[in-house]
Amino acid sequence: MPEFYKKQWFLYPVYVLAFFVFVLISILCYFHLIVGMAAFFIFCIVLFLVIRFELTFQRNFEKHTTDMITRVKKVSNEAFNQMPIGILLYNKDYGIDWANPYLSSCLGQHALAGWHLYDVSETLLLFIKGETSDDIVSLNNRKFRVFVRKEEKLIYFFDVTEQTEIEKMYEDQRTVLAVIYLDNYDEVTQGLDDQLRTNITSLVTSRLNEWAVKYGAYLKRASSERFFVVLNESILAQMEKGKFSILDQVREETSKRNIPLTLSVGVGSGDLPLSELGAMAQSGLDLALGRGGDQVAIKQATGKVKFYGGKTNPVEKRTRVRARVISHALKDLVLESSNVIIMGHRAPDMDAIGAAIGILKVAQLNERKGYIVLDENDSDKGIKRLMDKVKQNEELWSHFISPGQAMEFANDDSLLVVVDTHKPSMMMEEKLLHKIENVVVIDHHRRGEEFIEDPLLVYMEPYASSTAELVTELLEYQPKNLKMTMLEATALLAGIIVDTKSFTFRTGARTFDAASYLRSHGADTVLVQELLKEDMGQYLRVAKAIKNAYIYKNGIAIAKVDGDEYYHQVLIAQSADTLLTMTGIIASFVIAKRGENFIGISGRSLGEVNVQLIMENLGGGGHLTNAATQMKNVTVDEAEEKLRFVIDDYLQGGTQS
Repeated sequence: MPEFYKKQWFLYPVYVLAFFVFVLISILCYFHLIVGMAAFFIFCIVLFLVIRFELTFQRNFEKHTTDMITRVKKVSNEAFNQMPIGILLYNKDYGIDWANPYLSSCLGQHALAGWHLYDVSETLLLFIKGETSDDIVSLNNRKFRVFVRKEEKLIYFFDVTEQTEIEKMYEDQRTVLAVIYLDNYDEVTQGLDDQLRTNITSLVTSRLNEWAVKYGAYLKRASSERFFVVLNESILAQMEKGKFSILDQVREETSKRNIPLTLSVGVGSGDLPLSELGAMAQSGLDLALGRGGDQVAIKQATGKVKFYGGKTNPVEKRTRVRARVISHALKDLVLESSNVIIMGHRAPDMDAIGAAIGILKVAQLNERKGYIVLDENDSDKGIKRLMDKVKQNEELWSHFISPGQAMEFANDDSLLVVVDTHKPSMMMEEKLLHKIENVVVIDHHRRGEEFIEDPLLVYMEPYASSTAELVTELLEYQPKNLKMTMLEATALLAGIIVDTKSFTFRTGARTFDAASYLRSHGADTVLVQELLKEDMGQYLRVAKAIKNAYIYKNGIAIAKVDGDEYYHQVLIAQSADTLLTMTGIIASFVIAKRGENFIGISGRSLGEVNVQLIMENLGGGGHLTNAATQMKNVTVDEAEEKLRFVIDDYLQGGTQS
């Protein structure tokens, strides 16, 4: 800053001093005129010099100010026209009034005035309107971060291309860990001679090595059935693009040799320490195995999970070793508890009730009190006849309690056994999970992302036809001090028959073994048929649901119930089952209202189409051959449109997450 500008504050005390000097000179003239006149003459000279100095200061200040304004304008013009910052003014109609030359050059245009913001970038217009939070826009293959001043209708564009490229490079090089497991290696190779076992092992290892080399990943064999893989996000993206074709390759090549092997892969991805990535990869593998194997589960740091594969039915395990081990472990947990509380999912079906009655028998065989949680106001209509029979048996009915009573009976030593579900949000009384620490999960559904936290024992076998089948096998290894009653055996058999559609779907050798065991312990097949009878009204509603069905694509049929009539989920499922029996249909979907702004969809297939993956993309789940979902705040037509979109994605080999 100039020196004269800094010193201008001295003038103010000078003016004050001049006033006092003038007063003193006036007094001096009164007493000594000559001396006073001399002093006055000197004062005038000094005052003249001061005024002259002030005028000179003002001229210099004005000149300096003018120079500064000129320089600022020049710098502003250079900033607008030459600095690498885009500046744009728009009007209330989102038309462009003016843009600086830099922004115009970025778009390869001489002038942007008269353009619409939509012509520049659709994302930019959405950001200004507040419809997206993404402040990065792409202009002519370059990335810009935008700052909007809505009051001035002004937009600044800052080039962040290099920054985003560095971020992308960092993300692409981020480490990813994966664990590969041969699902059924022990069972498939059991009984093979050494040479054949070596040949099949070499084949799988060779294909995995070729796959790893193709993508540039590091693969290391950890055991006969487990492999460890190190890769990065870029390689993972390429593998996802290829839909993890290694799953199909290994399955097909080993099947040609009549030794069908499948792979399950768990992947840990995200900006996390290696130890956490490893834990996520193992957790992903557990999830893939829990869903039946032959698939990839990618767990991300955000908690999101992606699935690839899983388009084949889980292979039934021929050995009963696991069932025996689980049964003995369950026995020990029951003996250590003060009582056993058994709970299924909301609106329990025949399988949930049958399995619960079976676990109640396990508690009684080990001389522990058992209780089944049932909310009669939230029960499936399909179990009404069974519950009527149960109520006639005072001994059995006395073990059924309400959710409120269950909360009272629960204590620190209670054992909670959850059957036919593993999702807390679907349980009859979720509060019990927070009150009872010791939890056992027995389920036959493919494992989903939502799962009970830290259970003591988990018995999940997606190959099984039903939870009742699993519970029946557990009963075979329990003490035999009490005989199973006819009603208990019948309830378990009814659960198996309902879930297998009378031994038609998901039925293996062990399903028949379980049914044989129950029949030998008094299960009444005639009573089962009586329990499963349909009434005429229900049958007519099923017919109404499927009368407007049509083949959408590749043998996939879709039916929807128009109007305001509400359908129970069981009725929707029965409609899908009926539709599947038609010639030329390999998968069926039925859409109907379940309540106000509440839509239900049931899917069924013969095994060629994985309806579970389709339903999971709509927020539901289930099995490969039967699955369902619920949708809120959509119409039947909107639900149909979403279903068709997901089916298209599935047929094109899309992912599910």
